[in-house]
Amino acid sequence: MVALSDKEVTKAQHVEEVILSHLQTHEEIVNSGEFAKANGLEHDLLLSVVQSLHGFNYVEAQDIKKEAWVLTEEGNSYATLGSPEVQVYKAIPLEGISREDLQKKLDVSVFKIGFAKAMGNKWLETKPLVSRKVSNVEDQVQQQLVHIRNGQDLAAADIDALKKRKLIIPLIWKGYSIRKGTSYAPKRTKAATDLTREVLQRGTWKDLVFKDYNYNALGQPTEGGHLHPLLKVRAQFREIFLEMGFEEMPTNNFIESSFWNFDALFQPQQHPARDSHDTFFLQVPEKAQFLPEDYLQRVKEIHEHGGYGSIGYGYNWKREDAEKNVLRTHTTAVSSRMLYKLAQDGFTPKRYFSIDRVFRNEAVDRTHLAEFHQIEGVVCDRGLTLGDLIGVLNEFFSRLGIRKLRFKPAYNPYTEPSMEIFSYHDTLKKWVEVGNSGMFRPEMLLPMGLPEDVSVIAWGLSLERPTMILYGIDNIRDLFGHKVDLKLIKSNPICRLGMR
Repeated sequence: MVALSDKEVTKAQHVEEVILSHLQTHEEIVNSGEFAKANGLEHDLLLSVVQSLHGFNYVEAQDIKKEAWVLTEEGNSYATLGSPEVQVYKAIPLEGISREDLQKKLDVSVFKIGFAKAMGNKWLETKPLVSRKVSNVEDQVQQQLVHIRNGQDLAAADIDALKKRKLIIPLIWKGYSIRKGTSYAPKRTKAATDLTREVLQRGTWKDLVFKDYNYNALGQPTEGGHLHPLLKVRAQFREIFLEMGFEEMPTNNFIESSFWNFDALFQPQQHPARDSHDTFFLQVPEKAQFLPEDYLQRVKEIHEHGGYGSIGYGYNWKREDAEKNVLRTHTTAVSSRMLYKLAQDGFTPKRYFSIDRVFRNEAVDRTHLAEFHQIEGVVCDRGLTLGDLIGVLNEFFSRLGIRKLRFKPAYNPYTEPSMEIFSYHDTLKKWVEVGNSGMFRPEMLLPMGLPEDVSVIAWGLSLERPTMILYGIDNIRDLFGHKVDLKLIKSNPICRLGMR
């Protein structure tokens, strides 16, 4: 809203005084346009003032609408210079003229329109030269245009003829008829909008006129953020984990060393996942600054020569490869840190979970992104079996409202046995992989210092894919990334897990 200048405010106050003063002695202002003209007022400003007075019930205003005709730019030209047909007629000398010479004397459009009209009116003859066929003509079109410019009325047939020639256009004139309102006063009194402490103390509230409260007004729309569907589903995942007795792991390291991301998980250094086509490697800082030396040596030994009943991988393990920094490819890197810490602090049964971003150098398609969220659950205790893992997974996913599950044997370097988890996607009409799971291998757990009878079951899944299933989205790029429609964020419903 543009603030009025002091000069504009003064002019508006003057118009207001003129209107209220006139109504003090007159019953009605019949036509705001005539009233403005008679009192030397700007009609647009008068309309604005009347709207303000009407809003506070000082006056009652009834709309007046009139359709008037105004000249187009072409019509104005003909009203001044004459119609094209008369201009052509007058340009012809008494002795006649060739059509080519006549055309040179006139504007192209005037000649084209005027010659055709003059011939149609039978004013001209063209053999052998263009000459006048009648001795005199009357420019009725010019007269009609002048009448309209002066605000005079014309016959309907004349109006139609000028409309067809696009010499006039309609203009809607808007104004008011004005009467006294229920709160009329010869002078407007500014209503108080608030009952202040000072007004109460001084007692001046008795003499004030207060503005009525509009209890039906909705007020200004609040400007606030909108939760992304991923954040809504993430919050519900977190609540499910907490209800199942899990403890949240810290996930503040987007940058992780290859040691914690790969080596500590018994993943060999020549594994394809360590290729730059699958993993984002950092240039600055290129290498990790600190790794636990005793643990690193045990990991090196298990990779090269095996131990704890394993033959290892039998290759020359390189420290420089373990020190390389990467954007973590999975939150299992967080789990490896937490399990190592648990072993150092003294083992007690634990349930851990994490939900955060991971990064993989993958080709982007309708179900894959290079940056996405991973949800991970870890249970460590004595005597756990594959049956415990399947039971926990069924319980966990049932709380999500996902009951159509299938498990498929798989291979992971750090879990044995391993299972991929599939859920049926009703929109895509097919089974979609939603996670991976397994039991951590002894080659991963025992070098950490965990007791030999401790087993760890774990599973990980994408946050995006369950969200896609719950919201019926078939393209991950419509859910996360720079192509997301912001209307989705503002209008998406609350899809509660377990209540599909």
